Amino acid sequence: MKALQYLNKYFLKYKYRLFLGIIITIASKILALQVPQIIRESINVAEDYRNGIVTDLAAVKSELLYNILLIVAAALLSGFFTFLMRQTIIVMSRLIEFDLKNEIYRQYQLLSLNFYKKNRTGDLMNRITEDVSKVRMYAGPAIMYTINMLVLFSVAIIKMYNIDATLTNYTLLPLPILSVLIYYLSRIINQRSAVVQQYLSKLTSSAQETFSGISILKSYGIEEKAMSEFELLSNTAKEKNISLFKVQALFFPSMILLIGLSNILVIYIGGLRYIEGTISLGVIAEFIMYINMLTWPVAVVGWVTSIIQEAEASQTRINEFLKQEPEITNNSDQASKIEGEIEFKDVSFTYDDTNIEALQHVSFKLEKGKTLGVLGNTGSGKTTLISLIARLYDVKLGKILIDGNPIEQLNLDNLRQSIGFVPQEAFLFSDTIKNNIKFGNESASDEKIEQAAKDAYIHHNLIEFNEGYNTYVGERGVTLSGGQKQRVSIARALIKEPEILIFDDCLSAVDTETEEIILNNLFKISQNKTTIIVSHRISSVKNADAILVLENGKIIQQGSHNELIKIDGYYKELYEQQLLEKEI
Repeated sequence: MKALQYLNKYFLKYKYRLFLGIIITIASKILALQVPQIIRESINVAEDYRNGIVTDLAAVKSELLYNILLIVAAALLSGFFTFLMRQTIIVMSRLIEFDLKNEIYRQYQLLSLNFYKKNRTGDLMNRITEDVSKVRMYAGPAIMYTINMLVLFSVAIIKMYNIDATLTNYTLLPLPILSVLIYYLSRIINQRSAVVQQYLSKLTSSAQETFSGISILKSYGIEEKAMSEFELLSNTAKEKNISLFKVQALFFPSMILLIGLSNILVIYIGGLRYIEGTISLGVIAEFIMYINMLTWPVAVVGWVTSIIQEAEASQTRINEFLKQEPEITNNSDQASKIEGEIEFKDVSFTYDDTNIEALQHVSFKLEKGKTLGVLGNTGSGKTTLISLIARLYDVKLGKILIDGNPIEQLNLDNLRQSIGFVPQEAFLFSDTIKNNIKFGNESASDEKIEQAAKDAYIHHNLIEFNEGYNTYVGERGVTLSGGQKQRVSIARALIKEPEILIFDDCLSAVDTETEEIILNNLFKISQNKTTIIVSHRISSVKNADAILVLENGKIIQQGSHNELIKIDGYYKELYEQQLLEKEI
């Protein structure tokens, strides 16, 4: 249970609720354990009357009626305390589940982009849902039933020893067998539970990828292949589950067998001692009731053990991510005012996961309020360059300065809040178009939203929709065209009114006429804002104050549009080629 020790801080947080639950549980079980003693006394009274020891029938009836009332009262109080027990301990487990999910989600937010490249979305989802649910069962039902069992065992066995030590010893003979059985089976359950959770993550990942890429599957007509692959994975997961449940299935029958053996010993040994006159008939009845009251707690041992082992396996998986330190951390508690000047000094960058050297000795300076265009073939390092400005990665070679300060020393929140970023692949949330635009500025008025949409040249499209700006878009904005998604993303960046605007090839899905309209709007808006435009088109960057041309991570050309078209090289060739294409 080493991994589950992580939850101790939550038990400490809800210690009063837990302590109250334990007290209520103890009270509930002590009340329930009074019933066998009352029944023993009732049987003994009846037996005494039958044997002529007591002759007053009215007194016997009165005592029996009184005992019945005591049994009913004890049962009612025990039931009430059981209700309160669930309201304290089970509710506590739900609160822990809530806190743990939030902690995992916060950790997911803190972890760097590199982390998401190395882990599948389905696995991340499974750990915050299925794994946390398994842990919740440990923090609630497992604790509650364990307390039940311990209280029942300790109180019942003390009572049994006080009545007849010899009969109690015989009754408890099966317990060592039970202990050994639990020990060995729990080890197997722990191992198999870990495997089951791993396969559940694989199933979730597979389903998530299939649904996200359903258009590709359908367009290639490979639904059957995807179904067969999922079925194969599902069958493997099924076999792993069956393997786990086979072991779990041994617990309950084993518990019942051992309890049955205890009952046999009570009847046989108790019967012999009754014949000898050592104990009364009521004692045998009381012992049988104690044994049967212990049946459920003993049977629950197997279930609780399974819960704990599954929770241990799940918490181990959760801890793997919770213990990961974010590669990118906020190194400043002080607020940083961002003006917008950007400078790269001999920056080189290599991706850890692929070992690809994306940038090599890149140096440039972009003054506040100026516009920089970045051109280059696919894989030339354009997206890497702007990712470093947003500090999605940290550089190990060279320096990046913002307003003359090393980027690592700036307040990370302030830095990113000052950037309006439009990614290459436009991402929209499953919400209204209005809320997707407001994502850049939650307090924006309807007038500002419409103005941002007009600047992004999407307003005229949106008002034609049945619901207008309140139109819901599907997952990742699937209900919109590629160009519409890009323009909504641009509106989202513009409404933020940031100090730095970054456009990563965000006009690739629009025609040249629409592109020209948007660019004219952008150059008006971006006055006094530092702007970086990444593109494959000369038309997108020709009005920039400076242009960088990248190839294999290196700057091969640098200057203004008018300067570069006079120099033989990549820029001039691309300009002439695109000019020819436009004329054609």
